[in-house]
Amino acid sequence: MTPRTPAVTRVHRARWAMTVLFAATTAACLLVLAVLAARTDGRSRTEELDNGVSHRADGLARTTYFDRGVLHLDALSDDDLARSAEMLGVLQAPEHARPQIRYARDSRAALPDQAALDEIWQQVQHDQETVLVSADVDGREYRWAAAPVWDDDRIGAAVLVGADPAGSLAAHTHLLHWLAAGCAALVLAAAAVGHLLSGRAMRPALRGLEQQEQFLAEAAHELRTPLATLRLVVEGGSTSPARAPEALDEAVKLIDRLGRLVTGLLARARVEAGTHDIELTPLRLDQLVEQTVEEMPDYTGVTLITEAAIVDGDPELLAQAVRNLVENALRHGGGTPVDVSVTPGRVAIRDHGPGVPAKDRTRVFERRATGPASTGTGTGLAIVRWVAELHGGTAQLSLAPGGGTLAELLLPQPTGT
Repeated sequence: MTPRTPAVTRVHRARWAMTVLFAATTAACLLVLAVLAARTDGRSRTEELDNGVSHRADGLARTTYFDRGVLHLDALSDDDLARSAEMLGVLQAPEHARPQIRYARDSRAALPDQAALDEIWQQVQHDQETVLVSADVDGREYRWAAAPVWDDDRIGAAVLVGADPAGSLAAHTHLLHWLAAGCAALVLAAAAVGHLLSGRAMRPALRGLEQQEQFLAEAAHELRTPLATLRLVVEGGSTSPARAPEALDEAVKLIDRLGRLVTGLLARARVEAGTHDIELTPLRLDQLVEQTVEEMPDYTGVTLITEAAIVDGDPELLAQAVRNLVENALRHGGGTPVDVSVTPGRVAIRDHGPGVPAKDRTRVFERRATGPASTGTGTGLAIVRWVAELHGGTAQLSLAPGGGTLAELLLPQPTGT
């Protein structure tokens, strides 16, 4: 596994930071919505409970009446509102006296204690309308509605209807649990989606970093050989004055070659970065291959056979691809002669070495691949395939007749040839 560079590590850290930020923002929004939903649900349940007891208390108060100071409660036994009430009682108080329980549907113990009844009665007397209060019964809090029953011009009694809020509270608690679970699931889903989206957003940056690393490796690979040769030529000319003119000519050729290499590297970097499109021009493929081979430091072991061939291509990139194929054959051909042939749409380079195993003939064209047919840095043949595909062609290795490796650069021929 290729180790991560510091730049790639920083990009991955930024991705995780964006994931955490996305999840945190989602969690904050969901928390606000969950709080609003919980408060709204709690308020609505309380209002529903209060409306229920108030409705029953008001309705039963209208069926209860005074006749010449006598309170009549006969209707309570047949009224549907009375039967649907959880707890029901009637308070009655003579003028200027404490209220007493006149009627309890279940038992006296199902109603609040006397102190609570006194407070309820005082509030009814004060508001002179139905009041809502909370009062305990056996240690449990209930919601009560007390509706006044008028005796001429004074309140002589009050109908008391109670309800247990435990069921509503349990439903509210159940909702809170579902809200918590749902928010947690949504936060996890948001984190996953954020991680996926940030990964897709940063994929071009990672690809750019990878291309930069590849370009630097390829540039080093391409420039290392001519620079080493130039150093030897300069050192040879300086130590032997008789070879100075010859060394100077070789140095000029190498400098020209370095200039073309740099131009080709920059062109490839711009094309890969998408800042420039490749410009394909008609050129003589045979002449390009001849010039490329002649510029190599040692081409005495190379046999060249060419036919006139025209292709549409970039001369710098094609020369770089041919150079890599020839250097690969010289380096890994076991020191044997290398045969180069050019025919329309095809450049073939054959060595007489041990050959490349069938399982490696595709892999050696991959980036950073190493093996018997690679250039050592894993970039040379990858460049060849990239240049071939950029021109609409392909590059391939096969076993040559009689042994050795046959490398082919196949290019489409111009229309009309």
